[in-house]
Amino acid sequence: MSGFEDHGDFVRPYEEPPPGHVSSSRLERVLRSGRFAVTAELNPPDSADPADVFEAARPLGEVADAINATDASGANCHMSSIGISALLTRAGYGTVYQISCRDRNRIAIQGDVLGAAAMGVRNVLCLTGDGVGVGDQPGAKPVFDFDSLSLLRTIRTMRDDGVFLSGRKISRPPRMFLGAAENPCIEPHEWRPERLAKKVDAGAEFIQTNYIFDIPLFEKFMARVRDLGLDKRVFILAGVGPLASAKAARWMRSNVPGIHIPDSVIARMEGAQKPGEEGKKLCIELIQRMREIPGVAGVHVMAYRREHQVSEIILESGVLEGRRARRRGSEPTGAGPEA
Repeated sequence: MSGFEDHGDFVRPYEEPPPGHVSSSRLERVLRSGRFAVTAELNPPDSADPADVFEAARPLGEVADAINATDASGANCHMSSIGISALLTRAGYGTVYQISCRDRNRIAIQGDVLGAAAMGVRNVLCLTGDGVGVGDQPGAKPVFDFDSLSLLRTIRTMRDDGVFLSGRKISRPPRMFLGAAENPCIEPHEWRPERLAKKVDAGAEFIQTNYIFDIPLFEKFMARVRDLGLDKRVFILAGVGPLASAKAARWMRSNVPGIHIPDSVIARMEGAQKPGEEGKKLCIELIQRMREIPGVAGVHVMAYRREHQVSEIILESGVLEGRRARRRGSEPTGAGPEA
């Protein structure tokens, strides 16, 4: 068994974007059309078997417009994001290729961007990356030749100007939709929208936020985003995910950088007879409330080692119902295959 599967037409490795678009990605088409977008995170395996990637991708591809291939998140080693992106694009899935600045210098990153584009990757998420001290190999040497802002500017220069940072010409520029991350619910709260503005100025065209469990705090963030006019310049996908238990919620709040979980959410999980089901229900409620916030263009679902729950959450939240009614007889809803 090769590990590759047939998910429809093989992705075209290089394709000029349609008018008014910077890439030919499904995610960009969905967002620019005004439809509520869904992306989902694939948890990378500690394995060299491509079947492990496809097993995780199947339930995500049922509902997501693109699947995130994470890049050693938390500074822990797993299968590489470019490797996962290669497998997913070969199988016809839409991907978001994550790049962390922690592990590679500008020479390696620029080369990886061209390689990813050649494989059919059309979305990229630019991250500074967690420090090596939070991971399971704290003796690793950090690079941080770029941060997320300089990485955004670099890929935008490669795409729009057709040159490397050295000024050397690129014969076929990478046609990628540029993304970045944001933490709306972490202090200092008043600084977060201004930080987002810097990323938009640097080239970010879509934003995936960290987990959001505090809707009132997120609403304040979005109000300031609208005051700055950023909702007209960037597509914001709010981060959500199902909590497994109160214990897991406390651990995330204490150990995962950038996570804010209110005491009321932990109390709700503690009082649940079936915490896993309550976590799923809470996630659905958060998505439904986020849909009503002006400026929210979609959701980014993160379910660690529970990819099978993602399709259930999205379908039960109802976010795809209108899309399916409008798109019946047209392209598939999910991430695979890209068209």
